[in-house]
Amino acid sequence: MYAVVKTGGKQLRVQPGDELSIEIVPGEPGDQIELSEVLLIGGEQTRIGNPVITGATVRATIQAEQSGPKVRIFKYKRRKRYRLHAGHRQHYTRIRIDSIEV
Repeated sequence: MYAVVKTGGKQLRVQPGDELSIEIVPGEPGDQIELSEVLLIGGEQTRIGNPVITGATVRATIQAEQSGPKVRIFKYKRRKRYRLHAGHRQHYTRIRIDSIEV
């Protein structure tokens, strides 16, 4: 059984036992969270939400908080002596999917 959930503006396909990184959510490592925006449940019989499936949740456990790779931003305009350096590191929450409940 698998599900498609929406979290952090992204849609992810998840199965029980999967570990993935999502946009940061409040909580400590070891806490249980519920992802309630379930868009699709697949398996023997596929259920599609309109836009979400009511009553369906995906339970997950927070594993850790981590940072993604550093993104370097460099802006340059020739002949104007304009150079701009900046960087950004997005923070993520690592979760493990425990169960999909309908």
